[in-house]
Amino acid sequence: MLKLLLIGACALISINSQSQDLKNYPNKPVKIVVPFTAGSLVDVLGRAIGEELQSSLKQSFIIENKAGASTLLAAKAVAVAVPDGYTLMVPTVTTLSLGPQLMANPGFDPLKDLTPIARLGVTNFFLVVNPTFPARNMKDWIEVVRKNPGKYSYASSGNGSPQHIFMELLKKQLGLNITHIPYKGSNTSMVDLLSGQVDMSFIDGTLAIPNLKANKLYALGTSMAKRTVLVPSVPPIAETVPGFDWSGWIAFAGPPNMPGPIVDLLADKLKKFQATPAYAVLLDKAAMEPSDPLSPTEMAEFVRKEYRRWSPAIQNSGAVVD
Repeated sequence: MLKLLLIGACALISINSQSQDLKNYPNKPVKIVVPFTAGSLVDVLGRAIGEELQSSLKQSFIIENKAGASTLLAAKAVAVAVPDGYTLMVPTVTTLSLGPQLMANPGFDPLKDLTPIARLGVTNFFLVVNPTFPARNMKDWIEVVRKNPGKYSYASSGNGSPQHIFMELLKKQLGLNITHIPYKGSNTSMVDLLSGQVDMSFIDGTLAIPNLKANKLYALGTSMAKRTVLVPSVPPIAETVPGFDWSGWIAFAGPPNMPGPIVDLLADKLKKFQATPAYAVLLDKAAMEPSDPLSPTEMAEFVRKEYRRWSPAIQNSGAVVD
């Protein structure tokens, strides 16, 4: 009987503590860690989220840029932060699926070391070529590359980046030989792509769309099997290469073991923001595909599924990050 009373008392204390957490939150500035440099797509989205939460919760939300180690530098810092809701993060598919599986000793477990809160958006990638490339559709592209093994090169924003994985999977599925040229970020790779120093690349919409409109690049297809709303005239690669269906995504998370009421509060605020015209404008500005909001429970399951789905893809690609 005494044991039952103690268990009941502990449960009551826990409930009261959580209620108190929610009642007082936030009563001081909140930090949002962005694992990329200022001005990047993820940074722009993170700042917009911070501004919205600051407005709705009447407290300062401060962005801290912490780039490095395939986004795991930031993830590790957040993973050991006090789980009180005052340190949050904008992780990506690289943080929660790619990076930890590309390193021998990542020091970070995406299935345990963060609390998923929401999915912010999905990124489609365009397979583009320099206008001098002798193909204007996927079928002709495959034929040209296959007849010229090793002649052509592709750029990525680094070893283990989504662009790298996507192309290596495509090469493997089709039996193609294309030379990989990794760069330290997309901006430098774009210079060589536009000048013709490299022949092709997977790039996101923020980079692709302006250059497609200016006829500086030509798009052969998109990485997602669903036709893009951004440039509907560009077909999915899957129409030519069955089963090819890959995308990037951006999430919102915090340290492990965050109080449930705080997680639910943040998730609710984000879900309401995602239903507004302002968020639709933000997605369009970030060249991201619309996607259904996910609850914290759904987001945790989404992360688990994506981690499992990317595992064989990473192995098949042969990508490694030191």
